[in-house]
Formats: sequence, C-alpha cells, structure tokens
Amino acid sequence: MNTPAEHLNRMRDRTPLVQNITNYVAMNVMANIMLAAGASPAMVHASEEGPEFAAIASAVSINIGTIDADWAEAMAATAEGAQKAGTPWVLDPVAVGATAFRQEQGARLLGFKPTVIRGNASEILALGGTAAAGRGADAADPVAAAEAVARDLAKRTGAVVAVTGEVDYVTDGERAARVSNGHSLMPLVTALGCSLTGYVAAFIVDEDPFDATVAALACFAVAGEIAADGATGPGSFQVRFIDALHSLTADVVAERARVSAA
Repeated sequence: MNTPAEHLNRMRDRTPLVQNITNYVAMNVMANIMLAAGASPAMVHASEEGPEFAAIASAVSINIGTIDADWAEAMAATAEGAQKAGTPWVLDPVAVGATAFRQEQGARLLGFKPTVIRGNASEILALGGTAAAGRGADAADPVAAAEAVARDLAKRTGAVVAVTGEVDYVTDGERAARVSNGHSLMPLVTALGCSLTGYVAAFIVDEDPFDATVAALACFAVAGEIAADGATGPGSFQVRFIDALHSLTADVVAERARVSAA
C-alpha cells in the first residue's frame, strides 16, 4: 500500500491525460488546478468525440453540474466508452437529488460502472436512494449521515465512494478511511470540489482506486491548509491554492496528512 506522499509522486511521474466533462462554471478553474498539480487536462465533452477520447485518455471525470439533454447523451456515451476501454473514470453527481432529471441521469451513469464516485453527503445520500437535505449543489447533511449509504453504494456498484466534507470518508464497501485535513475557506471558492474530482481521476491511473482516492483527497486538503496561511479571504485563497498545489511536496504531505482507518 502506497502512502499519500508516494501516490503524489507517482501521479506526477505519469502526467496523466485526464478527460473532463465538467460544468461551465468549473472548466477554467479545473484546468488550471490540474495543470498546477501535474496532470494534463482535456476538456472534451462532445458526443462526436467523447467516447473515442475516453479510450486514449489515462482517466475520465464526469460532472453533471450543468447537465442538459445533449450533455446527458455525451456523458453516457463517454462513460460507456471508458467502460469498454477499461479507462478508469470518476462520477461527480452534482445536486443529483435536486430534480427528477438529475436523478435519472445519475442512475443511468451508475450503469457504466464508475471507478470512483465523489460527492458531498447530500449527493451520496440521494444517489444511494435515501432522502437528503441538500440545497442545489450544497450539502445540508453531515458526512457521518452518508457513511452507511456510501458503504452500501460501494458494494452495490463496485465503485470506491468518497463523501467529502469537513472530514472526508472513503470506502470501497469493505475498507474505509477518513481524511481530516482541509480548511473552511475551501467550500467558499467555486469549482474547487469539481476540480477535486479531476484530481482524483489523475491519481487512480494504474493504482488501487481506494488507496489512490484517499491519497488524492489528503493531498488536495493539505494544499488547502497551506493556501489558507496568509489568505485574507476566498479570492486570495484561490490564487494561493493553485500555487500550493503546484509546490506541494511528498515530504510536506507525509508530515501533514491526517488519514485514519474508519
């Protein structure tokens, strides 16, 4: 089992090509964060090329944040392309419980066997078929409330499920871990959560998905703690976060990551 610090080095050594179908709000922020982190982002979402690109990408991330009918077809086709090619992929079910359309598309995408599902507690509860108190993309449920559903969802789908919040919870249905790093400014910057989904995708290439997901969450959150030092608010934090992620070292991760078995 590799440590988060070792996973960070291995991801950077690969410079993985990650295909991202994400929302309009997140595209620029996500691309910059992934470049700073050491991955190679490709924002490819068209139905005409998404499935083909999924076969050559190192990993794929799919975020349903600004989904519409056309994007729903592109997401499904790309997820199917990734599944057929054996390309690992990460599902971010943004606000999946907010509307019937989102619920339908979330269930549809689960059918293409995501490698990892990453969402807040309200999203995981809704995706798992349990009533949630989410308001749009915002979580209104604590992470602890979604842990049992996350374990069941992992067993049912074969995916690693990551419930992110004040203390992250990750499970593959058998193993479970908590990541206690991070900072309160992180949820105040649009698209950081969306970017984390792509960051997770970069880490899971040719790795055990559970260990790699835990490592990605730990590294991302440690960078958040570093960025918060000296930040005066969300604006300065965002700039500092990109720099912190770029300059993050394995030694710093080894020293600061707070990961525990759950």
